[in-house]
Amino acid sequence: MAKTILILDDSAPIRQVVGIALRGAGYEVVEAKDGIDGIDKLNGQKLNLIITDVNMPRMDGITFVKEVKKMPRYKFTPIIILTTESQDNKKQEGRAAGAKAWVVKPFQPPQLLDAVAKLILP
Repeated sequence: MAKTILILDDSAPIRQVVGIALRGAGYEVVEAKDGIDGIDKLNGQKLNLIITDVNMPRMDGITFVKEVKKMPRYKFTPIIILTTESQDNKKQEGRAAGAKAWVVKPFQPPQLLDAVAKLILP
């Protein structure tokens, strides 16, 4: 059965590029345009991984990660932050919130797929 990944990014082209890379690697993809939309899309479904941007309207990625980690069903779901932010203090904030990996845009799809493969358990 295919593993399901939720992608959150306010940029439709980024969601598209990430989605194409993930689908090409055999993953199911659910897309959300910001943190609030992401929380709505969780709705109890089984997710193997979440990829989120940091800078989004309505709810940013770090706040989203904190909210997800409060939910018993998603407490252990690995989260990758995919963002233009590369400052160490932002990375520490992401790690403290519960993110497992940090990928800086622009990214190469193989780099992202490598991070995904390391975090999704077989």
